[in-house]
Amino acid sequence: MGWNRNRLTEKLDIQYPVFQAPMAGGMTTPRLISEVSNSGGLGNMGAGYMNSDEIREDIRKIRSLTDKPFGVNLFVPNLGVSAQNEEISRMEEVLTQYSSELGIKEKLLLPKKDYGTLYEKQLEVVFEESVPVCSFTFGIPDSNVIRELNKQGTIIIGTATNVNEAVEWEDAGADLIVAQGSEAGGHRGTLHKEESGLIGSMALIPQVADAVSKPVVAAGGIMDARGIAAAMMLGAAGFQLGTVFLTCRESGANPIYKNAILNATEEQTVLTKAFSGKLARGISNRFTEEMEGQQLLPYPLQNDMTASLRKQAAKLEHPEFMSLWAGQGVRMAEEITVKELMLKLVKGTEALIDGK
Repeated sequence: MGWNRNRLTEKLDIQYPVFQAPMAGGMTTPRLISEVSNSGGLGNMGAGYMNSDEIREDIRKIRSLTDKPFGVNLFVPNLGVSAQNEEISRMEEVLTQYSSELGIKEKLLLPKKDYGTLYEKQLEVVFEESVPVCSFTFGIPDSNVIRELNKQGTIIIGTATNVNEAVEWEDAGADLIVAQGSEAGGHRGTLHKEESGLIGSMALIPQVADAVSKPVVAAGGIMDARGIAAAMMLGAAGFQLGTVFLTCRESGANPIYKNAILNATEEQTVLTKAFSGKLARGISNRFTEEMEGQQLLPYPLQNDMTASLRKQAAKLEHPEFMSLWAGQGVRMAEEITVKELMLKLVKGTEALIDGK
């Protein structure tokens, strides 16, 4: 049995246990996802911010490009989030100075959004389209959701950033558990106190593998075959890579964003709440530095508040106000096609594991 044949690849019916991470915000295009799946891995849609129609449309596009399994990732909303009016007004004032610098005429105001309804409608599409794999971040779905997904044969993946979370996911009925180290780019799947999830992959993966009986997928800082081989030695059955797929030609990342990743170094990535109100790792810029020490709104309110800033900055090709999410392995990023990357990962891992 080769390095790539294990109970995870059997369960998912894929050739290689390599996952492209589900990155929200338009990065995971149908082309990126389908190319990963067609190359023998598991492509994943970062659907956290998408509405139900957009998700359905992308699922159908993916199915027109591949007959292989793929996944959809949803954010479990925390419906108890709120902020005082004066806190909201203060943040609106702070951000308005940046919006006027970027040429946004109107004052920044907090948009009203119903995350509970958005999530329910997203789930409806996942059920109606019989998605092969569904992963969840920021929370564990209700048991009736897990039961329904089980009933239709959808494989459920949970994200954990410490051992207790991994055990919670296993108890809730997850089929696979992503152990996501603090090296990971973007937001992480911490379920409780954010400080409790800041464990590096080297320490996290073996402890999670020891604590749960379900297959563990390693995530955080893996950029090449060496990372895959190392994670396998630590007890992982699958390997989820994010940042390395962002600079692929098929990725939906803005060219300015891709360029920032290709030119960044590991010490330039920082953990910040500046853009979203939730800890996320990205390349440091003027906005993350200047927002240090500000009283931020909780997620997703801060995220909603900065959305128009980020959009305008991308339009103006102004990276100092864009959320440049990236993991600590940025030096290893390269401009490449998905097919070339997957081949490199597979051949490189084979050489390291099988000594070929």
